[in-house]
Amino acid sequence: MSNNRYAKDRDILVDGYNVIKNNLMFRTAECKSLAEARSLLLRQLQNRYGRTTQRVIVVFDGDGKYEQVSHEQHIRIIYSRYGETADTVIKRLAAEARAADRAVEMYSDDEEVRHSVAEHGGTIQTTKQLVKQVNAAPPDMEARSRHRQQMRRIYGIDTPYKLEDEQEPARSPRHKKKRKSSRRR
Repeated sequence: MSNNRYAKDRDILVDGYNVIKNNLMFRTAECKSLAEARSLLLRQLQNRYGRTTQRVIVVFDGDGKYEQVSHEQHIRIIYSRYGETADTVIKRLAAEARAADRAVEMYSDDEEVRHSVAEHGGTIQTTKQLVKQVNAAPPDMEARSRHRQQMRRIYGIDTPYKLEDEQEPARSPRHKKKRKSSRRR
């Protein structure tokens, strides 16, 4: 199995309530209601992964008689059944992904589930890393922005910038002592 986190067949597993409980943005939404925090998490994930080929699966602790599965714009949402934790479902999904030769990237701060997913060859990330990713600009937009900034500097549109700032600093010449030649003339 490939551990390449950019593999085409990749499952992104998210420990839903763990993300909500460990990050201020989601805790703030949770003050209104838990449903609001879940909705915010799903919107963030849809914005980030909605146009990718990766399978994004968010798992929440549930209390139904059966495991409940739904799909919302490219995101698979699973509520565990009564008596089963989201961690157990995540462990099972990681094992299934490995059996199907898919890479797994999992986001949780729960040490037990992190250890289990790592044992199945998955890449483990923190909830803080997930929040950073969902809030980051898409890579193509970031590259275009850097290019625009560089062009503004080069063409003098950025007034505090000087072209010399971009060039390598002059190196001070090092005075090397000339060795005396051991050859006699």
